[in-house]
Amino acid sequence: MGGADAGGSDGDSDGDREGDVEGDGDGGRDAADADEGCDVVNGVKAVKGKERHTRGESGDASAGVKSGGGSAPVKAADASGRVKASDSDSAASGKAGGAHARVNGDARVDGDSGRPGGKGDDGSPRRTDPPAPRADDSSRRGDDVGVWDDGLIARRVSENAAAAAAEQAGAREARGPGAQPAATLALDGPLRSRLDALRELVGLSRTRLDSKTLAEAGKVLDEAASRRRLSGRHTVVAIAGATGSGKSQLFNALAGVTISETGVRRPTTASPIACSWSDGAGTLIDRLGIPGRLRRRPVQSPEAEAQLQGLVLVDLPDHDSAAVQHREQVDRILTLVDAVIWVVDPEKYADAMLHERYLRPMAGHAEVMFVVLNQVDRLPGEAAELVLDDLRRLLDEDGVALGEYGEPGAAVLALSALTGEGVGELREVLGQFVAERQAPARRIAADVDAAASRLRPVYTTGRRAGLSEEARDEFAARLADAVGATAAGEAAERAWLRNANRACGTPWLRLWRWYNDRREPPTGRMRLRPPADEEATARQRVEQAVRTVADRASAGLPVPWAQAVREAAVRGAHGLPEALDELAARAGLPPGKPPRPGWWPVAVLAQASMTILQIIGGLWLVGQIVGFMAPNLGVPVLLMVAGIVGGPVVEWSCRMAARGPARRYGQDAERRLREAAAGCGRARVLDPLASELLRYREVREQYGKVVGVG
Repeated sequence: MGGADAGGSDGDSDGDREGDVEGDGDGGRDAADADEGCDVVNGVKAVKGKERHTRGESGDASAGVKSGGGSAPVKAADASGRVKASDSDSAASGKAGGAHARVNGDARVDGDSGRPGGKGDDGSPRRTDPPAPRADDSSRRGDDVGVWDDGLIARRVSENAAAAAAEQAGAREARGPGAQPAATLALDGPLRSRLDALRELVGLSRTRLDSKTLAEAGKVLDEAASRRRLSGRHTVVAIAGATGSGKSQLFNALAGVTISETGVRRPTTASPIACSWSDGAGTLIDRLGIPGRLRRRPVQSPEAEAQLQGLVLVDLPDHDSAAVQHREQVDRILTLVDAVIWVVDPEKYADAMLHERYLRPMAGHAEVMFVVLNQVDRLPGEAAELVLDDLRRLLDEDGVALGEYGEPGAAVLALSALTGEGVGELREVLGQFVAERQAPARRIAADVDAAASRLRPVYTTGRRAGLSEEARDEFAARLADAVGATAAGEAAERAWLRNANRACGTPWLRLWRWYNDRREPPTGRMRLRPPADEEATARQRVEQAVRTVADRASAGLPVPWAQAVREAAVRGAHGLPEALDELAARAGLPPGKPPRPGWWPVAVLAQASMTILQIIGGLWLVGQIVGFMAPNLGVPVLLMVAGIVGGPVVEWSCRMAARGPARRYGQDAERRLREAAAGCGRARVLDPLASELLRYREVREQYGKVVGVG
């Protein structure tokens, strides 16, 4: 390889050619190890330079050691130049301090000590003559030249060394046991209240809504709790974009070093890569599921370190990648990061997949979103402004608020990661964004807003919901009609009147009624079993009353809660007709005769007097007829007429006087039956409905707190 390693050994040293060296061949294996460690072009992780440096100084790794103790010549990595590394360079590479290896076209490597300018045993400079070339050497060198001269993914040696140092620093941060835990994320009071309300809302709704409906809200709560336990001094920002948009190039430009691979091969980024500008972000990156081998540190620059302090930048795979696992990684990480930078290019900035699958659903996350138009260097003249205006128009159609004129929203920028145009502006805006340390809270608030928006159809309809008093009274009236409360009251009234007529009527009329009662079945007082068709009709009335009140109670409710109300009504309707029959029997007329008013004895005495007058007058006339008494028709006739006329008059007067008490008696019987029916319906139907409506009002209040209006 063309990169100088910390061990000082060359990737194509003579140690690789076993036929040209004498001894045990350890130097060839070590040189191969060094070559493998430098192969950052093919994506192989660089091994630690300190280990290779130890090998170079041990004497076992000397390339081309002769059996007599002499030095063997070491060939350079390619035909154009030789690598020269100083002792300080080797030590810096071994410590992963971020220093870059140096390339010199005239450097020589000592095969025995691994240091340039090595000396012999006598202190004189050692001569390193190249050995004779072999046939397989040319092919090996040709392969190396082919790798570095393809013009697509080639890297400078300095960039390779810096990337290796960044990788080692990221790995140390991920595994460092001495890292101090960062302060956890602190949320303000309103946001905590909204999270508590959402948690209460989910708890109240578990028995009424299916788990799939509440899954997103539960996930928001879990992710918010997970993020609150992690660092609040860091902001995790993902760079997302389509294939060929240049997001990895922008990632490298912000990091100041080539970390993420770029090129025309698609897809280029296969796994997310994280770059942290400060320590203490290991747990945040662990939450993203990014392994230590894919964690980097940027070029150590005081200006960049101060400007982007606390930033954790993540380069994502293509969201439109042909590989399904790449798209799944993008979707997963986008739900975990604090903010996202969408990178678009002039060709695909209006891609339907980007807008319909990501930007439109994430419109509520505009405050934690950046939209960057990359590759503006490809646009001539004013074309960049025209494309940028059209991009703003599309974002406005997607519902994404734009952060213009001091208003909160997404920042829209134009830049070129290739030429560096606009990158400084993005770095400045990003630095201010990270310095505010508000991105995690804004992301959680936006997630809560999104969850509340998706739950809105199951908690509110915009109409008034509840059961009015009119609906309750109508339900009670329907049940009373079903049990025949009105008919029972009328029967009670007739029974009271009949009893009054029997008590106050003339003996002759009472005798006639007694005879008729013995010939006909009893009615009025004794309730006959209703026919089957009447019983079926009463049951249908009860069911109709239950359906009507359930429909009125569920009017204006969301579908799940309306269904719960109807189910509660159906459960209460089971056994309701039978319960009403039992209540009607218990709440009907009391056994025995109806109560009598105080004037009844006077009426009975008067009726008895009229009867006695009739009897006296009749006996008197009979006595005169048989000659037992002196003839005198006036007095007996007068007595008989008074008795005959007075009896019906007394009966009619009693009937008129009994109408009021009879009516009140019937009304009392009807009222008792109506109250019994209403109480049964209330206990079995209305109370469960009220319970469901009360639960809905509770969740509605909690939902109002979630959306911030309660």
